[in-house]
Amino acid sequence: MQVLKFGGTSMGSAQAIEQVCEIVKNKKQNGRLTIVASAMSGITDKLIQVGTLAGQGQEQYKSVLEEIENKHLDTIRTLFPITAQSSIISQVKKRVNVLETLCDGIFQVGELSARSLDKIMSFGELVSSYLLAEKLKVSGLSAAWKDSRELIVTDGNYGNAAVNFLATNHQTNQYFQQESATYVVLPGFVAATADGETTTLGRGGSDYTAAIIAAALNADVLDIWTDVSGMMTADPRLVSQAIPIPHISYAEAMELSHFGAKVIYPPTIQPVMDKKIPIWIKNTFAPDDYGTLIHTPDGNGRNYPVTGISGIQKIALLTLEGSGMVGIPGFSKRLFEALLQEKINVILITQSSSEHSITVGIHEADMLKSKQAVDSEFAQEIQEKRIQPLVVERDMSIVAVVGDKMKNHHGTSGKLFAALGRNGVNIRAIAQGSTEKNISVVINKNDVKKALNVIHEAFFETPLKQVNVFIAGVGNVGGKLLEQLNQQHNFLMSELGLHVRVAGIASSKKMAFGHTSINLPEWRQLLENGEASDIKTFAQKIKTLNLRNSVFVDNTASPEVAAIYGEFLQHGISVVTCNKIACSSDYNYYKSLKDTARKFNASFLFETNVGAGLPVINTLNDLIRSGDKVNSIEAVLSGSLNFVFNNFVDGASFREVVKAAQDEGYTEPDPRIDLSGVDVMRKILILARESGARMELEDITNHSFLPAEALNAASVADFYEQLDVHAAHFKGLYEAANKEGKRLKFVARYENGKASVGLQSVAPDHPFYNLLGKDNIVLYTTNRYADQPLIVKGAGAGADVTASGIFADIIRSAR
Repeated sequence: MQVLKFGGTSMGSAQAIEQVCEIVKNKKQNGRLTIVASAMSGITDKLIQVGTLAGQGQEQYKSVLEEIENKHLDTIRTLFPITAQSSIISQVKKRVNVLETLCDGIFQVGELSARSLDKIMSFGELVSSYLLAEKLKVSGLSAAWKDSRELIVTDGNYGNAAVNFLATNHQTNQYFQQESATYVVLPGFVAATADGETTTLGRGGSDYTAAIIAAALNADVLDIWTDVSGMMTADPRLVSQAIPIPHISYAEAMELSHFGAKVIYPPTIQPVMDKKIPIWIKNTFAPDDYGTLIHTPDGNGRNYPVTGISGIQKIALLTLEGSGMVGIPGFSKRLFEALLQEKINVILITQSSSEHSITVGIHEADMLKSKQAVDSEFAQEIQEKRIQPLVVERDMSIVAVVGDKMKNHHGTSGKLFAALGRNGVNIRAIAQGSTEKNISVVINKNDVKKALNVIHEAFFETPLKQVNVFIAGVGNVGGKLLEQLNQQHNFLMSELGLHVRVAGIASSKKMAFGHTSINLPEWRQLLENGEASDIKTFAQKIKTLNLRNSVFVDNTASPEVAAIYGEFLQHGISVVTCNKIACSSDYNYYKSLKDTARKFNASFLFETNVGAGLPVINTLNDLIRSGDKVNSIEAVLSGSLNFVFNNFVDGASFREVVKAAQDEGYTEPDPRIDLSGVDVMRKILILARESGARMELEDITNHSFLPAEALNAASVADFYEQLDVHAAHFKGLYEAANKEGKRLKFVARYENGKASVGLQSVAPDHPFYNLLGKDNIVLYTTNRYADQPLIVKGAGAGADVTASGIFADIIRSAR
């Protein structure tokens, strides 16, 4: 014997019922099939609405009743051939007439009793199951319809009746011994008292009907056909990477269902669980999918400890705390009795071993009456200040990690907490039973989606890790970065196990977010159609999305953007930036960002602040971390200035060389920013700070080679005029160096706590002499590199290399 139960969506239309019939006909079975049907989707809610309206004296119930009738009649006309419709419609209309008479009576007296409501609600399953049985008959199958009210005996607790299993089992077995049909169709959800009064079985009632019948008949298997392909490792609406669970134990299924997995309702499967009858969750609309088999585990199968992740929303935490609780028996008993008196269900319990506090989780809707009840119970102790008034925290959610194999499996909880901690998810309470089948954590409701995804990633998706990148600034550098991310996408997944998604982009005018991620080849079009850009709105959206492993990338030179780094870091969002402002402005702000990143387990990376893609800062950090001491730093840190002085030779005017550098994109639109030396000052300041110096920008000496008139020119055009006016000055600088066989380099220096920048003439034996093009070079003289400095040299300017440096920092933050 096999028992099949079909849910509301499976019975929701004529087409769906056709699909159910195909499943039944194709079902491989050696014996007979019993089929339990739910009401058509949406009908039970409408029936409740009919009863409620009638009880309130509102004639609108008649129109809703008409909707119900029409839906069933339309289904009959679509489902059956014309020759079969007349008798079926006649039977359904008889039930509709009974329902109308009942509702008219309720309308007249203006009262809806629980007993009457059960009779009203029974209509849905009685009719849908009858239609299914008739459809099987006209399809040529040996089918019979049986009213479950004649089999399942309950008490008179209308709306949630308790089953008399002794009487039910007797009547069920007696009927099936006499019935010869191969296919027996039963209405779910409905039952009757010993006196024949209609009752219903409460939430999950059709599943319960199927489980009761399967247990009574000692069925080989119970199939529950629904609209999903079994139980999933997590809610696929929140975790896109969730996968079906092919096999699961009864205990695991009960745990996951209790914590929000909607496929089954735990109390309803108890009858088959007691008899160890397997339950197979299948998809009516994808019958070839394997689904989930709930059964007694055999010790084989999967080798990972966690089976699935689930959660409950809208939770409140109640905390009773005080020194008067320590060592005093009965406090817990009084707390739970106070909640019991108000019929408040406790979902989670945790208590500190010091006995100083106890915390319970309840549904948020019960929090106000909970506080009143508990504070009333402990009024004397609160007045005497032996305990504190009950503390209530709302807007919480419970996330549960479930698995039979977690027991004695080392590191599961550590992996869970590490995954949450790395992503800035704060845990408010923890509960784990000695069975070790469930670890539950209470977190803020805003962190649920992120938490589920990072936990799922940790236990089910390794080694692939998703990284969500948000980019501000999509000009030359930002555009190249997006191009590189697109080019390297497959490599990062296959070689590094990183799925890097660009989730949001912003320019100075527009900003846009991807539904899941931005299609990088089309980012310009997406941005063009985006909303007006505002960096604070962009930042708030990033925080609201609260995606796991988030990285904010700043490719701007904006002080407004640099000012909000702290907000990101406090939310566990890493920051990668080529914007030098944050690290070269006020020392306290720079230090606070590094401290905040450390505190909230986020990365704050700014390698490109100094040498574009060159590993200048990382090399310095590695030296210091390994215990070395930096004695001096000498560097050429401006690719644009190096380009200018490398090309300032005999026959070239200084003005022409600077203009060429600007045209090539080596300088800012206003070349004074580069030629003033301020940019180099910022870079040596960052290196000094990373070496341990507490230094401000004004502490650095700038030996400017520009005449004051050029530096203070009113506009870029005026600046170029001043370069012409002072051509002899620049020529003199070149000739003086050239006469000694030297070359001009703009050098930054840090030594003995002091820093300076300025133009210098370097001899042929100096490492800077042959520095070509727009290259940068940094010399680190340390205790370990005392005789021969450690040299970092290479291209230090250009959108490509800067983008590659940012790219490297993104990968570094992800790993």
